[in-house]
Order: sequence, then C-alpha cells, then structure tokens
Amino acid sequence: MKIGFIDYFLDEWHANNYPAWIKEHSNGAMEVAYAYGKIASPISGKTSEEWCAEQGVQLCSSIEEVVEKSDALVVLSPDNCEMHEELCQVPLSSGKPTFIDKTFSPDLASAKRMFALAEKHGTPCYTTSSLRYADEYANVVTEDITSVCCWGSGDIDGYAVHMLEPLVMLMKAPAKGVLLTNAEGWYQLTVSFVDGRFGSIAGWKPWAPYQTSIKHADSCETVAVESDFFQPFIAAMVKFFDTREVPVAHEETLRIMAIRDAAMQAENEIGEWIAVPQ
Repeated sequence: MKIGFIDYFLDEWHANNYPAWIKEHSNGAMEVAYAYGKIASPISGKTSEEWCAEQGVQLCSSIEEVVEKSDALVVLSPDNCEMHEELCQVPLSSGKPTFIDKTFSPDLASAKRMFALAEKHGTPCYTTSSLRYADEYANVVTEDITSVCCWGSGDIDGYAVHMLEPLVMLMKAPAKGVLLTNAEGWYQLTVSFVDGRFGSIAGWKPWAPYQTSIKHADSCETVAVESDFFQPFIAAMVKFFDTREVPVAHEETLRIMAIRDAAMQAENEIGEWIAVPQ
C-alpha cells in the first residue's frame, strides 16, 4: 500500500518520523511513497525536494498528484492547523482513507465543513492526538467517572488538544461551558459538561509531563503517561488504512474542537464563563 503525505512544509518532526514507523508497524506492507509540501520549511529552510531526496519519497507537484497515486493519505501540518481545510479539500473528496494530524482545524466551523466534505464523498477519515493511545489509558474504567483533570505542556492554540483528547475521551459527554484562569507560564481551563460534571485541563510552559487525575464514584487514580504513545498511535493508523474502519468518532472530535473554540475565546475573557458552541 502506497501512502501519500500532504504537508504545509515537510521538514517537521511528524513527517520525519512517521515513514519509518508506518513501515515497521505494517511489517513492510505500507510505505510512504509520495509527498507534497506547499512551502519550504520556514524553520530549517529545507525544501520539499531536499526532504523527499533524504526520505526516498517521490516528490509530487500538487496535492492532486499525491491523491491520484496514493492508496491512503496523511495530511500533516501539525503546527499549522489553519492550513488543514485547504490541504484537505482534495483528500477528503477522494474516497481514500485519510488521517489528518492534530490539531484537526482552527475552529469548530471548519471542522464541521471538513467532516461534511468527507461524508459527501464517502471518504473514511479521522484525527486524534497521539496521547489518546497512551498505554496508561487502556484499562481506565469510565462508567463511574465523576471528574477528570489533565495536565501537560504548551499553549491552548497548539497543544491543548493533547489534554482535551483524554478529557473528552474519558468524560464521554459534550461540554457546555469553560472558564479560564492563568498566570505566568500557566493556565487552567475548567470545563462544565451538559450532565452536570466538571473537569479541567492545565498547561505549563515550557514543559510539563502529561498526567491525568481521575475521580471515580468511590476512588481516585492518577495516570502518569510514561509510555511511548506514538507507537500504538501509528499502529492504529496502519489498521485504519487496512480496514477503512474509523477509530475515533467524528462526534468526539467535534466535542474537542468546540471546547477549544470556547477556550480560545476565554483567553480574552479571563475568569468568565464562556458558552461552548454546539
């Protein structure tokens, strides 16, 4: 199976590491064979031609060419989600299995448009933070959870998805409101859910380990993520390409994007409850 990469610029950590992992987890049955990068890396200056030569991947002159030649597609641009809707137009119209890297979109409205486009053309697709696949979450019992608090690194724009993903995955409910508080190099987002429960995420700069505190009806547990979550994440992607079965429900992704929308607004209204869009 030939995989095609579509990126804003190809010389970034995800594009540099996914090809070897995809080949490994598919036992050589899948390979990244084609790639397109819209621009040269603004960080390293490396061009798409240089990246493809180093990776042994055929450079394509357009997204259309990548889509035409590939059996399955990966839309990357992990640090520029504002490019995803543009980069996804042809892939999501193709009917070919497509993974879109985090963060799915810059807002809920574009997320809805992207999923609607995929549904119109019968394109199986999904997105997720790799944190969803941390081994430590595999055996968490979710039926009696009363609250979840997730900690991690980075700002709301680029990295909140890594805490929102497990929060929404574990709480299994849509949110109705958020309240943001912050200080130097830190923020906390309290999230109220439609069923009356509360949860939260907190981010530190420049770095903090990913941890989750889970309150059950009669107990509490703390999950410290220490596993290499990228490996089961890639394994799930490989399975998706093979079976075309979507592993993360679109509804759940839209819940995450809705909370992120409200959180971005809350950055301008610190200490005020902000309604989560539906």
